[in-house]
Amino acid sequence: MVRNKEVKNLYLFCGFAGVINVAVVSSINLTAALITLITLSAVFIAFFLFTHKRYQDIENLSKYLASVYTGKNQMDIRDNTEGELSILKNDIYKVTLTLYEQSELLKKDKVYLSDTLSNISHQLKTPLTSMFVMTDLLSDPNLPQEKKEEFLNKIANQLKRIEWLVTSLLKLSKIDAQTVTFKRENIQVLRLIEKAVEPLLIPVELKEQELIIECSDDIFIEGDFNWTAEAILNIVKNCIEHTSVGGTITITCLQNPLYTEIDITDNGEGIAEEDKPHIFERFYKGKNAGTDSIGIGLAMSKSILNSQNGNVDLDSNHKIGTRFRIKFYRQII
Repeated sequence: MVRNKEVKNLYLFCGFAGVINVAVVSSINLTAALITLITLSAVFIAFFLFTHKRYQDIENLSKYLASVYTGKNQMDIRDNTEGELSILKNDIYKVTLTLYEQSELLKKDKVYLSDTLSNISHQLKTPLTSMFVMTDLLSDPNLPQEKKEEFLNKIANQLKRIEWLVTSLLKLSKIDAQTVTFKRENIQVLRLIEKAVEPLLIPVELKEQELIIECSDDIFIEGDFNWTAEAILNIVKNCIEHTSVGGTITITCLQNPLYTEIDITDNGEGIAEEDKPHIFERFYKGKNAGTDSIGIGLAMSKSILNSQNGNVDLDSNHKIGTRFRIKFYRQII
């Protein structure tokens, strides 16, 4: 503290002024001079102790900031007493806490990016390896014509799978980066569902399944029509794939003052208990996942719905069926 030039000059000035004051008073009355000397000494000591305490607090703050710079765990330095130094402590604590949380999020993002790249590499490696093998076989002039056609069909299917994977990943990346602008349209839910299931009518017919839609035409939500239709499509597609031949998929709607709900229910094989917490995670494939499953459709549906003030959860019983509940919450002004 005494190394501070401003503090040193202040002490010298106060000391000099005190000596002059005592000298002047002593020329008038020695008793008054003694009282003045004692009073000035007490004030000087009190000022010294107060300043020393403040410098200790500032030094502790400097040490705290130095520990933050070196990456050590944060300390709680919040101070509930009054004063500008207490306000400074609280502000520094808030800033360092925010920086610490951002640092943790960046670490998680790096781990997530690494895992995602690993998963993408794995998903692309299998079909690419398969196509390379079949391409080599196609170069054999003695290969029968039916085998050539079989390999060409398989290569075309693998290319479609890669195209769907890349397209879905690009969509997910845009949603994560918040570069997608979701429209706020007044959407009739019945029309939305019909649009979502339209590409799935042929798979439903091939599996001899029954698709039941129970939704009145006076239910509306606000959102982006095309993105929301894609979210519903992925969920219905999942139900179709995990429902046996002759099964039933039912879509029902209800509305209340808080939210609009779309229920998608099947009577398929259901979801295993250990798979339920992870079913909306990217690249997660449960026990009952098909061989062609990538594990990205439900994750994309959840991202789309969450970005539009919505949510999706499920209730499933193994070997009985699964119920997906989509909720669009109303904005109360």
